[in-house]
Amino acid sequence: MSENTPSDLNESAELPMSGAARGEALRFQEPMKLKGRKRFMESLHRISSSPSLARMGRASSSNYRTGGKASMSCVSLASSSSTYGHSYGNSYSSQTSVGFSTAPTSVVTTPAPDAQTFDLKSRIRVVGQPPHGQPVTNPLTAPLPAEVRSAAKETQLLVTPEVTTINDDYFSKPVLKVVPELKRREIDFWGEMPYEIRIKILQCLQPWEIVRCSAVSTSWHKMCFDGQLWTNVDTHEYYRDIPSTSLVKIMTAAGPFVRDLNLRGCAQLWERWTTHGQAISDACRNLQYFSLEGCRIDRSSVHHFLLRNTRLVHLNFCGVQAVNNSAMKIVAQGCPQLEFLDVSWCNHLDTQGLHKVVRSCPKLKELKASETRGWNDKAFLLDLFHRNTLERLVIAHSDIDDEGLEVLVQGSDKPEIDPLTDRVVVRPRKFRHLNLSRCHQLSDRGVKCLAHNVPIIAGLELSHIESLTDDAFKHLFEDTPLLTHVDMEEIEDITNTTLQGLAQSPCASILQHLNISYCENLGDTGMLPILKACRSLRTIDMDNTRVSDLVLTEAAAQIRLRDQVGPLGPPFHRDATVQRPRKVALHLTVYDCQNVTWTGIREIMSRNTEPNRELIIGLKCFYGYQDTVNEHMKRVEA
Repeated sequence: MSENTPSDLNESAELPMSGAARGEALRFQEPMKLKGRKRFMESLHRISSSPSLARMGRASSSNYRTGGKASMSCVSLASSSSTYGHSYGNSYSSQTSVGFSTAPTSVVTTPAPDAQTFDLKSRIRVVGQPPHGQPVTNPLTAPLPAEVRSAAKETQLLVTPEVTTINDDYFSKPVLKVVPELKRREIDFWGEMPYEIRIKILQCLQPWEIVRCSAVSTSWHKMCFDGQLWTNVDTHEYYRDIPSTSLVKIMTAAGPFVRDLNLRGCAQLWERWTTHGQAISDACRNLQYFSLEGCRIDRSSVHHFLLRNTRLVHLNFCGVQAVNNSAMKIVAQGCPQLEFLDVSWCNHLDTQGLHKVVRSCPKLKELKASETRGWNDKAFLLDLFHRNTLERLVIAHSDIDDEGLEVLVQGSDKPEIDPLTDRVVVRPRKFRHLNLSRCHQLSDRGVKCLAHNVPIIAGLELSHIESLTDDAFKHLFEDTPLLTHVDMEEIEDITNTTLQGLAQSPCASILQHLNISYCENLGDTGMLPILKACRSLRTIDMDNTRVSDLVLTEAAAQIRLRDQVGPLGPPFHRDATVQRPRKVALHLTVYDCQNVTWTGIREIMSRNTEPNRELIIGLKCFYGYQDTVNEHMKRVEA
């Protein structure tokens, strides 16, 4: 077998070619065919060129099976799309292939061993082995053309004695394992959330919103009527937005959890009480605060509730006509922890039933029994006196008289009197609020007994008692240093002397609310000392009195002075650059005051608009001025 060196090839390339030679295909000298062991060893020698590619550090091609034992050392540089001849793949362009395909698999373009001709116009690159001892000038392998080469690595291999610089080719491309893209798991955020957290979220909604959510699905319906959501059922704000069927579901489902049940104004439950009253009362057995104010309910349902709830602390039956003395008997027998009881406007109830409650409930602190009968019962009043636990007593429009009030406060209509102080020798009462309005049988005699006996009273309502005079209040205000609310509406016989005495009393500095409406004898002489002495006033009702513009001017001046005094008393200077919201510090009501004119109204409005003011006056006046005042207040408070 003859070898052609690169120099010999170059010289032969310079010789002129004849015309016949140009038209014929160039044939290479066919190498000697090997047999047996030599042929097998030559094949191994040819295949052994692939480890040189492995040294470059590239992985196998992604389109080639890496588990096979065949590889490829040389490829043809002829384009497979040549129009001058057939493309026989990439397996026969090497001189050492001995006419056999070196591709790992046989494909359609793999030629037979007898195909030896090539196109003259094909690009030919001679790859040979230099003589022994001479350096390698030509690469032992040829890379794929750039137009058919895939994205190559940017790294360049170093030349070693065995391998020269080798560019990337098809078989040096790494095999990329196709990893399926992981799809994000769809999470049912609400469904996978713990049940307790869902209940906690629903507790942030309003009750009517929870009822609307119950229509989403069956699971939501079950969750929205879970008793944990309804430990406090107060329906007086939304009872019109929830049907009676939903209210019944709430009470029956949440019965064991409910502690506070307020059904004030739920008149739509009237038909439900007859059919579901016993079921509701059976479910609600742990009530502590129970209100049926203004409800239409049958008597049996009331009794069922009272029999099944023995831990009641607060009970409101105001205006419930089904409540009678029998209901009070059940309360006395089964509710020893009762502290608050409101049975006002219960026409079928009198002090006979209340007497049982007072005897059996030693913790009773508040009793409201307006417009009830029997307050002349001295035995009942004497029990109240000995208990001395009541802090708030409201018996407006009742039939109590002077003797009954004396028994309630002093223990007897003829008590023991201290000869030195000329005062009754009894323990002081614990009343903090006392409402005796519209008790027309009272007079100065009964009201006088309150003096020196109610030292901690804060609210006193004696309105619409026409028989009272200045003598009733002469000593009363002197011994009530904690008085903050005084209601003397429509007491026609009192004069400015009473107001002057109130201005000089110990409670003048903390007095907050004063009502003297329809006291036609009161005027500027009594109100001016009140405005100057009572610096904590928040509300003054003076409609249909003799006050004039002078009172309004003084009120505006006092609020202006109050605005310039800090919380601790001494004057302070406000930063004029800081804009603070204005708030109403004093509410004045001067309806039907003939001496009040536009001059006084304008004085208040002008003081309200002064710069750097924080406290202003709210005004209710003659209807001809009220629209202007309302527009003024909108702009000032904005």
